[in-house]
Amino acid sequence: MLFRSDLNAVDEFIMGYGKRVEIAISYNTGEVSVRDYGRGIPLGKVVDCVSQINTGGKFSDDVFQFSVGMNGVGTKAVNALSTQFEVRAFRDGDYSEAFFKKGALVSQKIGKCASPQRNGTFVRFTPDPDIFKKYQFREEHVLRRMRMYAYLNAGLTLDVNGNKIVSENGLLDLIHDEAQFEKLYQPFHYRSKTLELVFTHTNRFSEDYYSFVNGQFTNDGGTHLSAFKEGLLKAVNEFSKKKYDGDDVREGIIGAIAIRLKDPIFESQTKNKLGNQEIRSDLVAEIKRVTEEMFHRDPVEANKLISKIEETSKLRTELNAVKKQIGRAHV
Repeated sequence: MLFRSDLNAVDEFIMGYGKRVEIAISYNTGEVSVRDYGRGIPLGKVVDCVSQINTGGKFSDDVFQFSVGMNGVGTKAVNALSTQFEVRAFRDGDYSEAFFKKGALVSQKIGKCASPQRNGTFVRFTPDPDIFKKYQFREEHVLRRMRMYAYLNAGLTLDVNGNKIVSENGLLDLIHDEAQFEKLYQPFHYRSKTLELVFTHTNRFSEDYYSFVNGQFTNDGGTHLSAFKEGLLKAVNEFSKKKYDGDDVREGIIGAIAIRLKDPIFESQTKNKLGNQEIRSDLVAEIKRVTEEMFHRDPVEANKLISKIEETSKLRTELNAVKKQIGRAHV
């Protein structure tokens, strides 16, 4: 519920409005408030935007061409699932507010601000204990998700109960923090308006990825993540003039990819997995191109990557040979 409220504030930042979001969470009562400094919900549409399906400001490509959601369904769901829900929009000295109880409108008001208020939107809610029998906000989970939003939106400040979370280098900061002293070479990092990717290798045996679409953390990956893996493999093989297996290239990798996409198609309202298959071939080609360019610009670090892959490939070949010998010995 908390993250559905935050995404609208992040959307405002993506479009260039509001560089700060303030989140207050009472871990005792469960009450949550979110204040952003974007443009604010249009004053005459406040009630509709938080309670009526198929209403919202995300229909115009010029306004929200890279929005996470379509019609603010998440905010409406939060309203319906809360014992108390209030929303207040500020625009140029005027305000509009509405109060709800278990999704039903209790009161609303439009007027002049009694004191100066910056444009933006304020939302406060308490989850309904009749629906969520036993719940609590886990601070470590909340802070981790907020860090993900900060990594993805370089320059956005998230204030969570007084803790300021901000990233200046985007996903590069994410990989530095996650890999820390394990990095075998300096991460390769590329960022444009619609695509950001970064990766390095460690001596881990796992593959670790972080993928995002329009500000949303897609923890189940999807088309963009599979395109990242394929594009990286093609770039490595082209640069090295060899034909490495994908498993050898990816073992020990820690990487992240973020794309901004018009009309994203997710497999569910939770938006955990991207399903737009029509973008795959172009995205693979773009990732291959920009990754090769990074390799050629920094051949020293690129050769460290190739050495890691070569070592992994040899070890895997030797292991397979041993397995075959063991198999023949048991025949």
